[in-house]
Amino acid sequence: MKLENANSNDVQLVEKLSASVKNIKQEIGKVIIGQDLIIDNLLISLFARGHCLLVGVPGLAKTLLIKTLSEVLDLKFNRIQFTPDLMPSDITGTEIIEEDSVNRKRSFRFIQGPVFANIVLADEINRTPPKTQAALLEAMQEHRVTAAGVSYNLPEPFFVLATQNPIEQEGTYPLPEAQLDRFMFNLWLDYPSYSEEIEIVKSTTSQYKAELRKILTAEEIILFQDLVRRVPVADNVIEYSVNLVNKTRPKDGQAQKFIKDWVRWGAGPRASQYLILAAKTKAIIEGRFTPNIDDVKHAVIPVLRHRLIANFNAEAEGITSVEIVKRLVEAV
Repeated sequence: MKLENANSNDVQLVEKLSASVKNIKQEIGKVIIGQDLIIDNLLISLFARGHCLLVGVPGLAKTLLIKTLSEVLDLKFNRIQFTPDLMPSDITGTEIIEEDSVNRKRSFRFIQGPVFANIVLADEINRTPPKTQAALLEAMQEHRVTAAGVSYNLPEPFFVLATQNPIEQEGTYPLPEAQLDRFMFNLWLDYPSYSEEIEIVKSTTSQYKAELRKILTAEEIILFQDLVRRVPVADNVIEYSVNLVNKTRPKDGQAQKFIKDWVRWGAGPRASQYLILAAKTKAIIEGRFTPNIDDVKHAVIPVLRHRLIANFNAEAEGITSVEIVKRLVEAV
């Protein structure tokens, strides 16, 4: 889309978003050292109205990163520590009986749970039973919760970031594939580099305390989320995304041999949708007015990593879903 053909208000919004994202990264950089790609993808997911699953060993500042993001965005933040005894009502809220002090009449009153926030950190989501996981995942999909037959809308924007520890798997309840599919991105945090770790140790063992500025309000974020939906996409970019996702399915007639050999189940249509939404968001964050195929490629691994189910052959050969995705991108 050329600048002169774009709606003038949308052009201004794109320019404002691009400038705001630079400021957001600058503020987050006062607290978080490194993890640039993770921060980029968190912001893409937020503006695309998606949710993220963060996987990383303890001590990589997952919680600190999300809390810092909420402070910079001036959004209400709640953290839920998932444990085996956590009940669905501990997340969504519960009804209590309340007595009127004047007429002594009793009535039910709904007490909101921690899910009523703009950014919800679901810490170690695989530590809680499926019934409780499902309560959060329903809220993620519907943006509302139901108690005693009454629906309550969650505040907008609503952004869920769930974390998992890839090491300790005893006493955990892995998310089923259908629930994993609700997450737009699956992001893996790596260890910092040597120089980054030097900076981390210097800043966290001194009296340094960052003063963070508020960059965007909830209302502005909703405006940008609506803007993403209005971004036009060329047919060849959509066709590339759908073609890529189709070729992850071993039963597809055009699937590569390695897909048939290593993949049990491929990605569904939601993967194609998220690839396009991510590409649109990345484009306008960078000040461009329409996405290209490179924008789609940027999102391929975090979108497809948790949607490809490798079979026994791949596991026996030590082939991961990421390796399959990389090989697929090269083939397509």
